Order: sequence, then structure tokens, then C-alpha cells
Amino acid sequence: MTTPDWLQQILELVGMNVWARAGAIVLVAVVLAKLVDWFLTGALRAWASLTKTDFDDKLIAAAHRPIFVSVVLVGAWLALLEIDVRAEYLDKLFLPMLKTLGLVMWSAFAFRLAQLLLDLASRHHERFAVINERTLPLFGQVARLIVFGAAFYFFCLSWNIPVTGWLASAGVVGLAVGFAAKDTLANLFSGIFILADAPYKVGDFIVLDSGERGQVRHIGLRSTRLLTRDDIEITVPNAVIANAKIMNESGGPWEKERFRLRVGVAYGSDLDQVRDVLMAVALEQPDVLDEPEPRVRIRAFGDSSIDHELLGWIEEPVLRGRVVDDLHRRVYRAFAEAGIVIPFPQREIAIKQPPAGD
Repeated sequence: MTTPDWLQQILELVGMNVWARAGAIVLVAVVLAKLVDWFLTGALRAWASLTKTDFDDKLIAAAHRPIFVSVVLVGAWLALLEIDVRAEYLDKLFLPMLKTLGLVMWSAFAFRLAQLLLDLASRHHERFAVINERTLPLFGQVARLIVFGAAFYFFCLSWNIPVTGWLASAGVVGLAVGFAAKDTLANLFSGIFILADAPYKVGDFIVLDSGERGQVRHIGLRSTRLLTRDDIEITVPNAVIANAKIMNESGGPWEKERFRLRVGVAYGSDLDQVRDVLMAVALEQPDVLDEPEPRVRIRAFGDSSIDHELLGWIEEPVLRGRVVDDLHRRVYRAFAEAGIVIPFPQREIAIKQPPAGD
């Protein structure tokens, strides 16, 4: 069986024309890229079907394009060798261009991979407590900076750009910026530690040891903003908060808060009646919780009164001011109806008469 004339002519054309051979190499590379991509992604999809998460499916979708492009770029490089381009153009122009294209594709894949890993870690709080929905943007930015820095480094190597000088310059500039912006950097690192340690979250009521109390409205890398009961927003640098003692009124196993209402009754009062009246007042107040149950305690024998304390729980700290005000009114009226006296300090002044004749 002889070779057909048209096929013989094509073979002769390919064998004689370097551009045709280069085109054939590129065509074969595209076909091979399709086959490699089909084989790898097919095998990975078969493995991914056995897992319960969608992480591997997203990973395969992200790796599809870089694998295909990488094989095509290898074919393009072989085609350039077949054309026999001058060495100075091949090494200084075409090869760096191909490396840059591959670097762009794999850098995009690295960005996507980092985001997928962080999302996966944030779903498993028991294993990765540091990575949660509050710290996820921070770790995302750090991952992007790392990937971008690595990509820039390999870009410089691809184009034969000296990296040592850049690193030395960056070190000097970093020292200068560090000394010039040490307060800003202190706030920045404090903000990172606050986001990682999470002593409070947005919406919590906190009290600083300097006396500021308010609801957390924003946690940034430089500062934290609090809204006071007077609707005044206070911006506190994170470095100050990191070195302060913080009382989180919304922390603990629940957001409920206990209030304390101090009231004194006159000596000679029926203590059981006082306890019953205070308990009735607490149970009638709609914002006082039934569980945990309110309680009454005698705290001290004062100079003019027997000091009692009514303790109860409210659903959230924001209710404390209104509830305590209402309880004061109710206790005063209830004591007046029950005939229980709330004493006030009294002083008796005795004037001693001077002896006769003085």
C-alpha cells in the first residue's frame, strides 16, 4: 500500500518548512494539553466524588486552566527552539515571556488555593480556633501578600532582574518606616492580636480600666470604636486596648447580665416582709428574667439602716439603666404601701449649757 500523493505532499511540506513544524508542535501541544487536563481532572474528580466536602471540587476547577496553559507553553517553547530563533532573543525575550504567562496563571491558582484553605479552616473552629469569620479577612490579606511577594520574586528571576539589591533596599526602607511609624505599627500588631485573641466582638459592651464604657461598633487594624450611652463615639487605639484591663459585660457563657440594687430599711423592720416585697417587685418587672431567679441578700448593718441588695438578671447589658430606674420606682412605691421605712442619716445636736457664773 502506497502513501497517497496528498499526504506525501503534506509530509514533505512539514519536513521542509520550519514554521510548519513549529505549528505542528504547537498543535500537538494543545492536543496533549487537552489530554493531560482530561486525565488529571478526570482522575481527581473520581477521587473527589468520594469525599463529603466541596473543597476538592473547587480545587479541581481552579487547577483546570493552569494545567492546560502550562502544557501549551511548553509546546510553544519547543516550537521556538524548532524555529531556531537567535539565542539573545530566545533567552532574553521569548523565554521570560513564557515564564511570565505561566507565573500569572499559577499565581492566580495560588490566590484561589489560599482562599479555599482559609474558608475550609474557618469551618472547623474546634481545630483552627484562630481562623474564624472575624479573622478571616486578615489571614486572607496576609496570604495574598505572601503569594504576591513570591510571584514578584520569580518574576524578577525570569527577567534576570537582580533581587539582592531590591531586598537590601527593602530592608533599609523597612527600618526607616518602622522607626517613623512605630505607633502605627504598634496599633497594627495590637489589632492583629485583638482579632486573633477575640477578647470582645462587635456588639459587645465593654468597660476599660480608664473608665470608658460602650458598645463595640467596629474593630479595625488600627483602632476600636465604642458608642457610649450618650451616643458619643470613642475611637480607642488598639495599642491602648491591648495594654488595658477589659471587662466584657457581654462575654461569658451568655450575654445576660446581673444587676445589683442596694436599698436600706430602718432597724426594727420585718426582714421577712422586706424580702417578700423586694422579690415581688423583681418578679413583676417584665425585663427581669425568671431564670436565673432573682434573690435578696442582707449585706451589712449600716449606721442608720439594714442594707439589703436585690440581685437579678437581664437579657442584655443595654437594658440595665432602664431596668434599674424602673426598679427604684417600684421599690419606693412598694415600701410606702407596706409601711417599710427607708431611713436617711439623722444627727442629734446636744448643746451643753455652761456652768452658772461663767
